[in-house]
Amino acid sequence: MNAIGMVSGKLWTGFLGPRIGLCNNALRAMSCHTNTQIGVEVAKLLDLKAQLGTDDGKQMFVLKTPKGTRDYNPKQMAIRESVFNTIISCFKRHGAETIDTPVFELKETLTGKYGEDSKLIYDLKDQGGELLSLRYDLTVPFARYLAMNKISNIKRYHIAKVYRRDNPAMTKGRYREFYQCDFDIAGQYDSMIPDAECIKVVHEILAELQLGDFHIKVNDRRILDGMFAVCGVPDDKFRAICSTVDKLDKASWEEVKNEMVGEKGLAPEAADRIGEYVRMHGGFDLAEKLLQDPQLSQNKHALEGLTDMKDLFKYLELFKVTDKVIFDLSLARGLDYYTGVIYEAVLIQPQNVHPSEELVSVGSVAGGGRYDGLVGMFDPKGRKVPCVGVSVGIERVFSILEQKAEASEEKIRTTETQVLVASAQKNLLEERLKLTSELWDAGIKAEVLYKKNPKLLSQFQHCEETGIPLVAIIGEQELKEGVVKLRNVATREEVDVSRVTLVEEIKKRSIQS
Repeated sequence: MNAIGMVSGKLWTGFLGPRIGLCNNALRAMSCHTNTQIGVEVAKLLDLKAQLGTDDGKQMFVLKTPKGTRDYNPKQMAIRESVFNTIISCFKRHGAETIDTPVFELKETLTGKYGEDSKLIYDLKDQGGELLSLRYDLTVPFARYLAMNKISNIKRYHIAKVYRRDNPAMTKGRYREFYQCDFDIAGQYDSMIPDAECIKVVHEILAELQLGDFHIKVNDRRILDGMFAVCGVPDDKFRAICSTVDKLDKASWEEVKNEMVGEKGLAPEAADRIGEYVRMHGGFDLAEKLLQDPQLSQNKHALEGLTDMKDLFKYLELFKVTDKVIFDLSLARGLDYYTGVIYEAVLIQPQNVHPSEELVSVGSVAGGGRYDGLVGMFDPKGRKVPCVGVSVGIERVFSILEQKAEASEEKIRTTETQVLVASAQKNLLEERLKLTSELWDAGIKAEVLYKKNPKLLSQFQHCEETGIPLVAIIGEQELKEGVVKLRNVATREEVDVSRVTLVEEIKKRSIQS
């Protein structure tokens, strides 16, 4: 039996030996591969640890906001809120209602709407089957909203953040994340009446914000197209040449011409003829003059645009804003979706408190125009909804107002507190809280210091530092008599006011201040 067992064992060894060897080799290979993977992952973790910081808790990375973005402190937010209130008040005065749309859209919604600026759109990483992009402006989402909800007329305003992968210039108010304040009129109306109102809205906002002297340049895409045609620009180069002409507010004519000829392939003689036109600017008189132009007057698009331009200036004259409006043939606005009147508001020389300081160069602070075909691009049946609107570049406005605030010694209030409830004696915390609650319930903006027994001087200092105009002082004697000592922080005048009439007295004094 032992011999048989030995023979059997040898047979099995002969049969299994090679296979065991192969298995051992495979295991060694897997072990080697696993060790390599582990090494790679460990290296990644060590690298991440180095980025995050050392064991002693010291941070190795720099705390900063992303490029082209910024934080706003309470004083800056107070300025921003004031500007928003001015703008919203104007929009509502003109009968607009508001909407909101998602901060990101389907990529295909935004594609092909912005011409050469399409490269500035932020694309998002695929998060589940949809290709998305951050909104570039508020106009295209508005057109998508109209088409999707089958809305044929609306006057709306929209204030929200938009995103552009641009080269930021923070001192000039150019960011990658910024607010836009849009006012648009959608619907089929008689020519130029809504367009004139949009320009009137811009005039009212800039005048009320007191940013400095400004003018509003106007032109018409149809006039531009007619001008390009009579100057010999091929049809397929219209939009490209339009984008180049749009750079005239930042570059010289020679630089613009070199781009037309050298980069866009336009004939030099065609560029020279364009140069003769884009140097023209005026008002109603220029529209009449161009209608006598033997070539432009024969172009259908230019003729329509010039006729409407005359009507526009008639309405603007009735709105009493023509002193700030200039018909400028160099204005192009590079966005592809404009179809008619276009306009842009530019600050001429922002006001400064101290003449020695350099002026902030901010350029355009508002712009817009007519885009009659954009909604139809989203509608399944191609149904068009004529639209015209304007967008206020709010960040550039902030840049000017912030500089003015820094140059001025005027204190900016960051709260709206009307009164501080104070006590001159100890152990009156419960009475202070009780009175504060009564004021809150009556709609009064009131504060109380979070200390059981604060010093009276500390309470007065808090009011002076934060700009709180009134102090309601209670003590044992006031509680017995049912009165409150109301102190004017600025004049230090104090009067006893009945607890029953305190709310009305605070409201009256708040209106006066």
